[in-house]
Amino acid sequence: MGIIDIIWLIFVISAFQPLIQQRALFARRVQAIRRLEKRRGSRVITLIHRQEAFSFFGLPFARYIDIDDSEEVLRAIELTAPDVPIDLVLHTPGGMVLASQQIANALLSHPAKVTAVVPHHAMSGGTLIALAADEILLSPSAVLGPVDPQLGRHPAASVLTVLERKDINEIDDETLIMADVSRKAINQIRETISRLLMRGGSDTAAAEKLAHLLSEGHWTHDYPITAEIAKDLGLPVATDPPDEVRQIIRLYPQPRGHRPAVEYIPVPYNPSRSSAYRD
Repeated sequence: MGIIDIIWLIFVISAFQPLIQQRALFARRVQAIRRLEKRRGSRVITLIHRQEAFSFFGLPFARYIDIDDSEEVLRAIELTAPDVPIDLVLHTPGGMVLASQQIANALLSHPAKVTAVVPHHAMSGGTLIALAADEILLSPSAVLGPVDPQLGRHPAASVLTVLERKDINEIDDETLIMADVSRKAINQIRETISRLLMRGGSDTAAAEKLAHLLSEGHWTHDYPITAEIAKDLGLPVATDPPDEVRQIIRLYPQPRGHRPAVEYIPVPYNPSRSSAYRD
């Protein structure tokens, strides 16, 4: 074999290596999901969005909740018997309102118990989906977020403040159109949240109050709603998610090829185990 053949062989192996690694990672994810399903007697569905090294060139790409996600989640729910509980692992910055509403509606219609498990964060549309669950399991440091609609770069609630602070004759037509769309978007989201919260005969007044709070720009869109705040708001939150969920999250790595911003020795540090602190 000549030097040119060796170079081509190395090139081919390098080109296919990311694909092989991706296949192996997928197999490990399936095994981890199976373990969690066996422990909880449920159907486990993951909706996890991270930057992930992909394709032959290892190019990272960002993910958000989209129509493809809703189609897959709805299909998984349809394949689940009515008496089988669903555990939905959520790790997402949010995404399309339509896709999030479709998933939430499908979960709401599932007869058996639905649990949303949030290991780190489920913001915006992720929170909307979590509200459809009978129980939300948050890691102690995990957060949810407001569900106020966004019109491009602008919060819908902020667009409406323009009408309150300026004379209508001083406002251009495009802003007036945006304000009209903003009002409709807020009303639609508020009604959806109210319907999700009122499942099972929940208090109507409390549900509507919380729907107003989450949808009308009371906080900035990235405001972290911690487990403590969520409990104070009356959401069905607990802080004891299964350990297997953390294992699943680790199987969705950030892209390689750059120096990590966070580094630590990946073992438990427990004062009762003095060996963990030895040199």
